[in-house]
Amino acid sequence: HVHAGGGNLQVVFGVESDILKEEIKKIMASAPVVGLNSITSPLEGTLLDLTSVPDEMFSQKMMGEGIAIDPANGKVFSPCDGMIGTIFKTNHAVAIAADNGAEILIHVGIDTVKMNGEGFKGHVKTGDRVKKGQLLIEFDLEKVKKEAKSHITPIVITNSADLASVTILKNSGKADLSSAILEIRK
Repeated sequence: HVHAGGGNLQVVFGVESDILKEEIKKIMASAPVVGLNSITSPLEGTLLDLTSVPDEMFSQKMMGEGIAIDPANGKVFSPCDGMIGTIFKTNHAVAIAADNGAEILIHVGIDTVKMNGEGFKGHVKTGDRVKKGQLLIEFDLEKVKKEAKSHITPIVITNSADLASVTILKNSGKADLSSAILEIRK
């Protein structure tokens, strides 16, 4: 029997193993979009295509596939369960090693490193386990708009090349913390 649930597949091998393999393939193919492999928006705001980010490192996808967001407020939440790979000491960017295999970089604004952490408050440290929806960073959106090159915030999968696929589910319109924006397949 094959049971799909909670992102886990339970497989029983035996004579029917070939039939089961086909069943598993079908289940995998029809798996719901919001599941283990989807990444939700870490901020509330308006979604944009990554190519619209005013920084070539992001817009030309040198850092990986992803989307950008025009933040509605100064709160960044974890888009998945995982571990904090790095939180920059200036608290303007965080990298998460997601349990689903994605490495996600959330970079608040462009050239915000030059703000030296002013207006940014980190709520996690490198190595912390995080749950989806946990507050990671708070920032002063008005200060970022005034002092940084841009407040547009890229969200990229930095290990895109190592994954079978990274699919953009949504890159326009409004997003809240429940909006699935990216889907990865290993």
